[in-house]
Amino acid sequence: MKTAVKTANAPQAIGPYSQAVVANGLVFCSGQIALDPASGIVVEGGIREQAERVMLNLKALLAEAGTDCSRVVRATVYLKTMSDFAAATET
Repeated sequence: MKTAVKTANAPQAIGPYSQAVVANGLVFCSGQIALDPASGIVVEGGIREQAERVMLNLKALLAEAGTDCSRVVRATVYLKTMSDFAAATET
Protein backbone atom coordinates (compact mmCIF):
# COMPACT_ATOMS: atom_id res chain seq x y z
CA MET A 1 0.00 0.00 0.00
CA LYS A 2 1.24 3.50 -0.86
CA THR A 3 0.23 6.72 0.85
CA ALA A 4 1.03 10.19 -0.42
CA VAL A 5 2.59 12.63 2.04
CA LYS A 6 1.48 16.26 1.88
CA THR A 7 2.48 19.18 4.11
CA ALA A 8 2.34 22.96 3.84
CA ASN A 9 5.77 23.04 5.54
CA ALA A 10 7.55 21.92 2.36
CA PRO A 11 7.23 23.16 -1.24
CA GLN A 12 4.05 21.99 -2.92
CA ALA A 13 4.26 19.54 -5.80
CA ILE A 14 3.80 21.42 -9.06
CA GLY A 15 3.31 18.39 -11.26
CA PRO A 16 1.59 15.02 -11.19
CA TYR A 17 3.60 13.70 -8.26
CA SER A 18 3.62 13.72 -4.46
CA GLN A 19 5.94 15.54 -2.09
CA ALA A 20 6.77 12.13 -0.65
CA VAL A 21 5.29 8.64 -0.55
CA VAL A 22 5.12 6.07 2.23
CA ALA A 23 5.24 2.48 0.94
CA ASN A 24 5.66 -0.64 3.07
CA GLY A 25 6.89 1.41 6.02
CA LEU A 26 9.49 3.33 3.99
CA VAL A 27 9.35 7.03 3.10
CA PHE A 28 10.48 8.07 -0.36
CA CYS A 29 11.35 11.74 -1.03
CA SER A 30 13.04 12.95 -4.17
CA GLY A 31 13.70 16.03 -6.25
CA GLN A 32 13.99 18.44 -3.35
CA ILE A 33 15.31 21.90 -4.15
CA ALA A 34 15.83 25.01 -2.03
CA LEU A 35 12.32 26.45 -2.34
CA ASP A 36 10.89 28.33 0.61
CA PRO A 37 7.45 26.76 1.12
CA ALA A 38 5.91 30.08 2.19
CA SER A 39 7.03 32.07 -0.85
CA GLY A 40 7.65 29.36 -3.45
CA ILE A 41 10.95 31.09 -4.28
CA VAL A 42 14.47 29.62 -4.13
CA VAL A 43 16.17 30.94 -0.99
CA GLU A 44 18.75 33.66 -1.40
CA GLY A 45 22.37 33.07 -0.54
CA GLY A 46 24.80 30.36 -1.44
CA ILE A 47 25.09 26.64 -1.10
CA ARG A 48 24.90 26.72 2.73
CA GLU A 49 21.55 28.50 2.73
CA GLN A 50 20.20 26.31 -0.04
CA ALA A 51 21.33 23.07 1.62
CA GLU A 52 19.79 24.20 4.90
CA ARG A 53 16.45 24.95 3.18
CA VAL A 54 16.43 21.55 1.48
CA MET A 55 17.08 19.83 4.81
CA LEU A 56 14.28 21.81 6.49
CA ASN A 57 11.93 20.78 3.69
CA LEU A 58 12.94 17.13 4.03
CA LYS A 59 12.54 17.26 7.82
CA ALA A 60 9.01 18.62 7.34
CA LEU A 61 8.13 15.79 4.96
CA LEU A 62 9.59 13.18 7.28
CA ALA A 63 7.70 14.65 10.25
CA GLU A 64 4.44 14.55 8.29
CA ALA A 65 5.17 10.90 7.50
CA GLY A 66 5.70 10.20 11.21
CA THR A 67 9.48 9.86 11.25
CA ASP A 68 12.67 11.94 11.35
CA CYS A 69 16.24 12.21 10.04
CA SER A 70 17.60 9.74 12.60
CA ARG A 71 15.92 6.94 10.62
CA VAL A 72 17.18 7.92 7.15
CA VAL A 73 18.92 5.00 5.46
CA ARG A 74 20.14 6.67 2.28
CA ALA A 75 20.39 10.17 0.87
CA THR A 76 21.78 11.31 -2.47
CA VAL A 77 22.92 14.89 -2.98
CA TYR A 78 23.60 16.33 -6.41
CA LEU A 79 25.89 19.35 -6.58
CA LYS A 80 26.56 21.63 -9.51
CA THR A 81 30.21 21.84 -8.52
CA MET A 82 32.25 19.65 -6.18
CA SER A 83 33.83 22.74 -4.62
CA ASP A 84 30.46 23.19 -2.83
CA PHE A 85 30.72 19.77 -1.15
CA ALA A 86 32.11 20.90 2.21
CA ALA A 87 29.65 23.76 2.61
CA ALA A 88 26.67 21.65 1.54
CA THR A 89 27.42 18.88 4.00
CA GLU A 90 27.82 21.16 7.03
CA THR A 91 24.04 21.27 7.41
